[in-house]
Amino acid sequence: MIEQLEKLLGGPRDGALLRFSLGTAHLNAGAFERAAAYFRDALAQDPRYSAAWKGLGRALADAGQAQAALAAYREGIAVAEARGDKQAAREMTVFARRIERALAAAGPSAAPKEPT
Repeated sequence: MIEQLEKLLGGPRDGALLRFSLGTAHLNAGAFERAAAYFRDALAQDPRYSAAWKGLGRALADAGQAQAALAAYREGIAVAEARGDKQAAREMTVFARRIERALAAAGPSAAPKEPT
């Protein structure tokens, strides 16, 4: 499936949805860094794509990048709330809280920093 989707890159069907689909496929295959790159590509094309923010957060979390995942979820929550996408905002809030709790349990040096 990934190969078929990658053949569409650079063509008329290339866009945020294709990049999101590739991110999801790589996420499901366990290629977290590659998935994050495709989710970032989707967001570069459509920064208001709530599902891509959620996918990016998950890919980063699964790659062991808790701080980056938390930042992605926070941005995604803001985007989803602005769009009225309440379900996505709720889901990302749950995931962000899990990361915050895990970071807090890991100690003060791992605690998330509040955005300024």
